[in-house]
Amino acid sequence: MTDPKFISINEYTYSLPEDRIASFPLQERDASKLLICKEGNITEDIYRNIASHIPDNSLLVFNNTKVVEARLLFTKETGGIIEIFCLEPHEKYPDVSTAMLQKGKVWWHCLVGGASKWKPGQLLNKMVTAGDTNINLQAKYIEKRSGSFIIELSWSQTDFSFAEILHFAGAIPLPPYIKRSVEESDTERYQTVYAQHDGSVAAPTAGLHFTDKILSEIRNKNISTDFVTLHVGAGTFKPVKTETMQEHEMHAEWIDVSRSTIEILLDNLDNDIIAVGTTSLRTLESLYWMGVKKTTGNTKQSTTEDNTVLLSQWEAYELEDRNLSVAEALGALLHWMDKNNLERLVTKTQILIAPGYNFKIVKGLVTNFHQPQSTLLLLVAALIGNKWKEVYQYAMDSNFRFLSYGDGSLLWKQ
Repeated sequence: MTDPKFISINEYTYSLPEDRIASFPLQERDASKLLICKEGNITEDIYRNIASHIPDNSLLVFNNTKVVEARLLFTKETGGIIEIFCLEPHEKYPDVSTAMLQKGKVWWHCLVGGASKWKPGQLLNKMVTAGDTNINLQAKYIEKRSGSFIIELSWSQTDFSFAEILHFAGAIPLPPYIKRSVEESDTERYQTVYAQHDGSVAAPTAGLHFTDKILSEIRNKNISTDFVTLHVGAGTFKPVKTETMQEHEMHAEWIDVSRSTIEILLDNLDNDIIAVGTTSLRTLESLYWMGVKKTTGNTKQSTTEDNTVLLSQWEAYELEDRNLSVAEALGALLHWMDKNNLERLVTKTQILIAPGYNFKIVKGLVTNFHQPQSTLLLLVAALIGNKWKEVYQYAMDSNFRFLSYGDGSLLWKQ
C-alpha cells in the first residue's frame, strides 16, 4: 500500500465557481442529477432512477444520523450577541446518545462567536418556548480548550432532554459555504427521510436525494438496505492547510453499529456493498480494521476500556500487512462483542481514506460533489483513482450542482 502521509493536497484541487455551489435544494429530492462512473465509463441520469443502476442482490448501507439544531444565539445584557455552536459532547459522557438524553444540565464542546466579550463563569440566559412551557436556558463558560470551548448548558424544566432543548432553542447549522440565513424549509430538507438518531451538526448529504418511493423501489428490486450511524462533526468541513497529509489531523467521529449489521455484511461479502455517503463508507471500512485489531492485540491509541475500541488516523495503513480476510476480521469483531455482551458497537473512528488505501468492504459509493482540497475528495480519489478528475470535469461541463444541496454520483471502485 502506498503511504498516503506524503500526498500533497495541492494535487487534489479543481476550480469551483461560487455560482456552481447549490444554495438551495431542488423542489423535489429525487430530481437531482446523478452521474454514474462504472468501469471507466461516465453516464448520467436522475436520482429517481437510481435503482436501475444498482445490481440485484446488492446491499445499500445508509447513515441514519439526525442533524441537531446546534446553533444557539444568546443576547447579553449589553445587547451583544454570543453564538454558541455545539460541536460534540464533553468526554465525561460515553457516547453522543447518552449526552443527548441528559436532563437539566450538560457539558459540551462548542465554538463561540464573540467569545472575547464573554468572561469565564459569566452566565448567559435565553428564554425558550416549548409548546405551552417557558424554559430558561443558561450557558456558562467553563474553560477554553485547543479548538473549542467547554460550555455548561442548563435549563429550568428538567424533564426535557438536551435533544429537546436544542430542538426548541437552536437552529439547523447549514454548511459555511451556503452563504444565506436558515429558512424554515431547511429543517426538513437538510435532513434525510430516514434520519433517526440525534447527533450530527452536518447532514450525510448523499442521502438527501432519497425518498420513501426510491427506497421502496430499491427493495422491490431485491436490493437489501441497512443502516449504520455516524454522527457527522464540523470537522467534515475542516480544510487541509498542511502541505502533506502527514501533518493534517483527521477529525474523529462517533459511530454506532449493531451486531446484526455486521452479520448482514458477512452474509453479503459476495454481493456488491454500496455505501450511501462518505460517512457510511468510513464506518464500514473502519469495522474491518477494528476487527483486525481484535486479532492482533493491538491497543495502541485505541482501547480506553475493555468494551470499546477506537480507530486512529493511520492505523488502517499500519495494519495492512496483517492480510486478514474480511470474513476473519468481522468474525473477530463479532467474537469480541459477544465476549463483552455488546449488541451495539459504539466508538469513534478517525480513519483517513486517501489514494493508496485498499478498500476491504465497499464496492460502490453514492456521494455528492465535494470541495477542492478536502479529505472527502481524497476519499473519492482513493475509490476511483485519477478518474476523479474526469468525473468532476464532466460534472462541471454538464452543469451539475455542487456540494451539500447539489447533485450527486454513483461511483464504482476501479
